[in-house]
Amino acid sequence: METTHSIIFEDARKISALDDQSIDLVVTSPPYPMIEMWDEQFSELNPETGVQLEKGNYTGAFATMHAILDETWSELYRVMKEGAFACINIGDAVRTVNNRFKLFANHSRIQTRLCELGFDPMPLIIWRKQTNAPNKFMGSGMLPAGAYVTLEHEYILIFRKGSRRQFSTVEEKHNRMLSSFFWEERNCWFSDLWDFKGTRQEMNNRQLRGRSAAFPFILPFRLINMYSVFGDTILDPFLGTGTSAMAAMASGRNSIGYEIDSGFSEPTKKRIFENQHLLNNYNLERINSHLDFVRNYSSEKGVLKYTNSYFGFPVMTRQEKELKLTFVKAVEKKVDNCFRVSYFADQYIQSIDPGQLDLEKLV
Repeated sequence: METTHSIIFEDARKISALDDQSIDLVVTSPPYPMIEMWDEQFSELNPETGVQLEKGNYTGAFATMHAILDETWSELYRVMKEGAFACINIGDAVRTVNNRFKLFANHSRIQTRLCELGFDPMPLIIWRKQTNAPNKFMGSGMLPAGAYVTLEHEYILIFRKGSRRQFSTVEEKHNRMLSSFFWEERNCWFSDLWDFKGTRQEMNNRQLRGRSAAFPFILPFRLINMYSVFGDTILDPFLGTGTSAMAAMASGRNSIGYEIDSGFSEPTKKRIFENQHLLNNYNLERINSHLDFVRNYSSEKGVLKYTNSYFGFPVMTRQEKELKLTFVKAVEKKVDNCFRVSYFADQYIQSIDPGQLDLEKLV
């Protein structure tokens, strides 16, 4: 098994090179309108944004910023297949306008636009990325009628294009079974509240670090495994430092990423190559977590009914019997900004005791 991963340093509004209905899943986090770190980029893309900001007309700036993102959302509808999902991580913003503190609801503005394009909205996920900073509270301290609740969450908006995806052939149905997830993962992943901290970018370039707001690896990894199958193609039109591409590599999916800032090219490639030995960590953690679940369940409620044919350990449901996980063997550069990922053969993984799988045996 091999997958391919392409990084294209172009404006996300210019994905005309992608064929119609060629994408199986979109996972992305765009620049957040009205967050100060993105003001300059939005102003470069549309000078009218800068004019509105300079005037203090933040409502107008909010509108022009979202008009820029709207062009990308229109392209997504074109390139996505029938039944494909789009998962968009976005946070709201707060600014003080003429001494009046107010919220700019990015998530509802994006949701409105995608519905206008014809996407069907699905139940969304609230990602609670709490902070313990002592100065996180805003307003008048302990005095009533002047404080504001802290903004410690973001949204993962989920949309589907058209009707439910069909798996018609024997091969498609089998691949879907191989791509299943554990019962206990389903109960966690499909909750509408995710609770884990964000990610701090470790880059030497201060300017790039200031323009990066990458989500943690676990976020795209979950979404990719929830809404796609092995061999699918994942698109991230706002790739940044490549987290979604790396999650696709770890999940046995292909990926295409667009990033407007070519300054991210070398840091992203360096990150992929320096961290490829870590791509298997989360699948290893999934196995260990499942074995813990099996031990706890068996001691409290009895033996699980089914056995996974790939690993040989117990599973809760019939749908998990053919579940398999991919483990990256190597990441190689095909051409500039394009990578080929190879995976360990099934026979090699199956020869290892599931409880003894570790990085030393996979590198």
